[in-house]
Amino acid sequence: MIKRVLEKELKYTATLFPVVAVLGPRQSGKTTLVKYCFKKYNYISLEDIDNRKFAIKDPRLFLEKYKNKQGLILDEIQNAPDLLSYIQTLVDENKEHGQFILTGSQNFLLNESISQTLAGRVGILTLLPLSINEFKKAKLLPERMEKILFTGCYPRIFDRKVPPRKWYPSYIRTYIERDVRTIKNVSDVTLFQQFMMLCAGRIGQILNLTSLCNDCGITFKTAQSWLSLLEQSYIIFLLRPHHKNFSKRLIKSPKLYFYDTGLASYILGVKNEKELMSHHMRGHLFESFVISEIIKDFYNVDETPRIYFWRDNAGNEVDCIIDRGTDLIPVEIKSGKTINSSFFDGLNYWNALSKQDKSKSFVVYGGDENQKRTNGKVLGWKSISNIIK
Repeated sequence: MIKRVLEKELKYTATLFPVVAVLGPRQSGKTTLVKYCFKKYNYISLEDIDNRKFAIKDPRLFLEKYKNKQGLILDEIQNAPDLLSYIQTLVDENKEHGQFILTGSQNFLLNESISQTLAGRVGILTLLPLSINEFKKAKLLPERMEKILFTGCYPRIFDRKVPPRKWYPSYIRTYIERDVRTIKNVSDVTLFQQFMMLCAGRIGQILNLTSLCNDCGITFKTAQSWLSLLEQSYIIFLLRPHHKNFSKRLIKSPKLYFYDTGLASYILGVKNEKELMSHHMRGHLFESFVISEIIKDFYNVDETPRIYFWRDNAGNEVDCIIDRGTDLIPVEIKSGKTINSSFFDGLNYWNALSKQDKSKSFVVYGGDENQKRTNGKVLGWKSISNIIK
């Protein structure tokens, strides 16, 4: 098993709450992690049709049959959400911690159900695909940045040594068959796949729903619904603009990113890592990768990522602003492999406007060196986690 940073938080959370829910995209390693951490628990997958039917038809008998003294792992709980009400009753009767470990691939459905039935009784954690730190510990981190952008970070690709061009088509088919049809009952799957492709082509750009509608030939309401679906299932995330004005008119729309650049590269039709060296989306994919890594670093220590971007109407921009409460940490992202003083232009403008200490600024670039400069710190792509540290 590839060791996961979240393991420590998962075990600790199970000592505080009667129920723990581990959310994240399909194939991010949730099942492997919870089975590893709670070896003596009974494990039931609700992807299995017979288990699902049993849980839906007679939830009380289902829980009575499978719950043992140690506890019960229920995998893909979104397939039988009504179980949550019965779990609530059981944990209210028995005050022990760590009774149930739940996993789910649909964030919205789970959180909606949890807010109604398990509020105050459940600790919620998020597991995304492998982080740079996890790659390093497993000695699996590629030498070249293009390699990880193309391959992506899903554990199965590295565990089973499956070529990305073979794995991602199967992943997308599974995603569409299970999640898309279940949550939204999308009738035109081909059109939805085209929508995904158009989203991939807009990575790192300000979200323009009207443009998406026109290019895909769908209504504004449908575009909103499909975008929400991609967010719910951890395919994309929207980075919101930072709210602090600094007496300037700011962009108010979010920017669109993919959690995994391997998936995005496949959707974009990238054939190999070499092609990424000159691909027109290279910079956008690298930006998406870096911001996703920052999000992982927060989730892996059970913190909510408070990250934004900043752009005014004159085009001045900082790719990522990390809000640490007392401090704002600006991060500029450049895919080039040669450090250039122009990398600091956006940071210098923002620092002058905000009157913030330049030493708190970071540039993450596509090379390997780490440097201290008068205008901030420069980090190679392998050292992204140093920002949060």
